Amino acid sequence: METEKSNISKAEEFKVLANEAFNARKYSQAIDLYTQAIELNSGNAVYYSNRAFAHLRLEEYGSAIQDATKAIEVDPKYSKGYYRRGAAHIGLGKFKEALKDFQQVKKMCPNDADATKKLKECEKAVMKLKFEEAIAAPESERRSIAESIDFHTIDVEPQYSGARIEGDVVTLDFVKKMMEDFKNQKFLHKRYAFQIVLQTREILQSLPSLVDIHVPNGKHFTVCGDVHGQFYDLLNIFELNGLPSEENPYLFNGDFVDRGSFSLEVILTLFAFKCMSPSAIYLARGNHESKSMNKIYGFEGEVRSKLNDTFVELFAEVFCLLPLAHVINEKVFVVHGGLFSVDGVKLSNIRSINRFCEPPEEGLMCEILWSDPQPLPGRGPSKRGVGLSFGPDVTREFLQENNLDLIVRSHEVKDEGYEVEHDGKLITVFSAPNYCDQMGNKGAFIRFEAPALKPNIVTFSAVPHPDVKPMAYANNFLRMFS
Repeated sequence: METEKSNISKAEEFKVLANEAFNARKYSQAIDLYTQAIELNSGNAVYYSNRAFAHLRLEEYGSAIQDATKAIEVDPKYSKGYYRRGAAHIGLGKFKEALKDFQQVKKMCPNDADATKKLKECEKAVMKLKFEEAIAAPESERRSIAESIDFHTIDVEPQYSGARIEGDVVTLDFVKKMMEDFKNQKFLHKRYAFQIVLQTREILQSLPSLVDIHVPNGKHFTVCGDVHGQFYDLLNIFELNGLPSEENPYLFNGDFVDRGSFSLEVILTLFAFKCMSPSAIYLARGNHESKSMNKIYGFEGEVRSKLNDTFVELFAEVFCLLPLAHVINEKVFVVHGGLFSVDGVKLSNIRSINRFCEPPEEGLMCEILWSDPQPLPGRGPSKRGVGLSFGPDVTREFLQENNLDLIVRSHEVKDEGYEVEHDGKLITVFSAPNYCDQMGNKGAFIRFEAPALKPNIVTFSAVPHPDVKPMAYANNFLRMFS
């Protein structure tokens, strides 16, 4: 009895420490402390619910759903369990599942104004989804929006003073002027925006799903991770490491858009460099280059606000053309998320993926975009609720089977902007410092020099940006939880 009392008391102490870590935005530390509280007293729903909240902050929606469900099992009358689980379902775009949870919250707390508001928003989201599904044309009947656009017919008003493309060639001078305009919060004319996106489409269409990159001896190559609409931090990367060129090539490893509120500026800049010189910049698809993510996390709303609905469709179409993986000098495998739920995947299997679609919810393409490493051997469920977690043995076998030396991936915020794992065989690189203006992390990029291809990691801090908050264009519902 005394031991039990002592455990309950110690568990409360861990909860207090965990809450402090959470309030200091040290979410991983908070999770560890809530875990210690749970180990001492597994019958307290609050600990599971609080840990779910910390997982939500780290976008670990799968783990948040597990914890919230456990909180509900421990105490079926604990409304916050349903509330947290509903929020996690929203993070994954699963509005129908979220609706059930918020209906339960409303039933338990009929006079709670916040619960009522969230339930109404969730009902609206589900109705909208049903309407979109009802009017959507079958896949076989869908036409390319790109083929209906002729940018040549769009007039540029005489008073327009921004960057201009003369003829059909995107030049460095144009890209520099466009970036300067973006820096000063000026927009690019629709004609030139269409021209950049359509020309990028032509380039991407002809690429394989896995692109081989050759870096000559004595030359270098830079890999960047997620930028997430943080345009001013992208400019800082170019300040630190030079503009993309054939002599200074880059690979941006997915998640160019969403979360940050300058996603349009980021994607047009990266696409413009691709048009200027296709071998100066390589672009990989991330899990956020998809309709479902863009609808929730801000890119769709931002494009609609700054341009128009046609561009929303056009970007969705072009994102489906982005390659899924790159291999540098037959030695370094670069992919946004990670590895696979099955053994024996060869580079030839990745090359043969039909990527021209929205990401499926399972299979190789889904796992490439969504998976994460874990410290333990083997494979485990994904903390995100999509993809899987893979251990050092999975990394080692994949490298051996494909005669590779190293995996570079992105997809996860890291305090130092990077993390080296799996016996040095896997590096995560993340290039959005102070992610969402709240995580306090550094950003990083990796420079490789041929022939050794030893990773030289450069870290950097966030730079100031205009007073537009992250998620400014995001789904109203999601903003309620951010």
